[in-house]
Amino acid sequence: MPNSQEVESKGVAWEYEGFELVVGLEVHTELKTRSKLFCSCANEFGKTPNTNVCPICLGLPGTLPVLNKQVVELAIKIGLALNCNVRKSTFHRKNYFYPDLPKGYQISQYDLPINSDGYLDLPSGSRVGVVRAHIEEDTGKISHMGASGRMDKSAYSLIDYNRAGVPLTEIVSAPDIRSPEQAREYVQELRQTLVALGVSDGRMEEGSLRVDANVSVRPIGSDELRTRCEIKNLNSLRSLVRAIDYEGKRHVKLYQRGESPVQETRHWDEARQRTGSLRSKEEANDYRYFLEPDLMALAPSESLVEKIKGEIVDTPKKRREFLKDALRGEDMSDQIEKAIDFDLYPFVSYAIEQGVAPRLAVARTANELAALVFDAKHLTKERFVEVLRLEDSKEISPSQAKTLLLKVAEDDRSIEEIVISLDLKKADVSETEELVLRVKDDSPKEWERFLEGQDQLIGFFVGKVMKLSSGKADGALVKDILLQLRAESK
Repeated sequence: MPNSQEVESKGVAWEYEGFELVVGLEVHTELKTRSKLFCSCANEFGKTPNTNVCPICLGLPGTLPVLNKQVVELAIKIGLALNCNVRKSTFHRKNYFYPDLPKGYQISQYDLPINSDGYLDLPSGSRVGVVRAHIEEDTGKISHMGASGRMDKSAYSLIDYNRAGVPLTEIVSAPDIRSPEQAREYVQELRQTLVALGVSDGRMEEGSLRVDANVSVRPIGSDELRTRCEIKNLNSLRSLVRAIDYEGKRHVKLYQRGESPVQETRHWDEARQRTGSLRSKEEANDYRYFLEPDLMALAPSESLVEKIKGEIVDTPKKRREFLKDALRGEDMSDQIEKAIDFDLYPFVSYAIEQGVAPRLAVARTANELAALVFDAKHLTKERFVEVLRLEDSKEISPSQAKTLLLKVAEDDRSIEEIVISLDLKKADVSETEELVLRVKDDSPKEWERFLEGQDQLIGFFVGKVMKLSSGKADGALVKDILLQLRAESK
């Protein structure tokens, strides 16, 4: 792994009053296993509170943990995808009291994590180091009942232990992040990687992926690491960006007053758009770590690691490379980032493999398909390609293709039947020429300006023709006719 001071942020730096940000993120992701980490209770979200529990995950006396093999395999897959060293590891007890921790300790990994010394390359070109990605069990969930949802203003609190014992991988980054936007990019790329690997659903809104941000600042040009504060449980990318920006500026203002930040844990108040103090920051010795006596050391064999490495065939980076290669250098970066989404990529990759023009496949996926894919009951990969082939062969116009995609998503009839029912027959050349002449005559002032060379009016005329033709005209043909008429007028 590169030294954190050697990592370039490539244009994403945050600066405020002569200071720069130093941020490290801790991402906790729940793993997609059938059962919990140390017992056979179902690992399911949204079940009736306190029903997916047993004596083991409730920490009752006399119970013993049994390690879930699937958790180990998924954790190794994460480590390999993050370019980590997979090694022998041990489990420790992390001792602390909180009502959602039924045993009074959490089984985690301490000085010997299963994955260490990796990195994640981001689309912007920057690289963020990964210090470790270790296995641990999740806690229960506390709900503070009151208008604010905060403990200090609640009437009472409820605890659901269904989540207790759910397997987690905690991914700890190096302090390489230099802006809130880079933090967002890192979490987005990490989330897409985890979902692509099939190890997590990545749903921040359900708590299956949670982010803690360690924030400090230092004078620009300095390489020191100053006092940091940890912002706990950021459950959206918007909150992540705003919380880091606020906390960085708070630190700068403290230094400007001749004060220093206190190392502590803070929470982000979305309503007030600020962080607030929770508790003083614990150090490792506060948790009284000691080896878990009921679990042996974990030593994955080389053959197992190689087997899992061979299963990693789909990552955001590989998807991005596939689409860029297909586009042969054509710049569609924004559309590519949308098209590599877990739900969208199967459509665009299949379309390209079936011979659809890559530019068309990426554009329709990133725009029209992205807007409806979650409600697209009847839009299979095969039907998506059928629609694109009609557009690609110019049997229907681009606007008609967009209309057809919306209809196909909700209608299980054949594409041919839907095309007939919508009367999607593209206007021929002569019909299009007649429409262009009609619009020209109806808009004499705009036509004069177009003849004078104001090309921005092409969109005006194309829009008029498309409206008159009910979307049947070919926009590219309309443009060609307009330019030909102007040339003939000279």
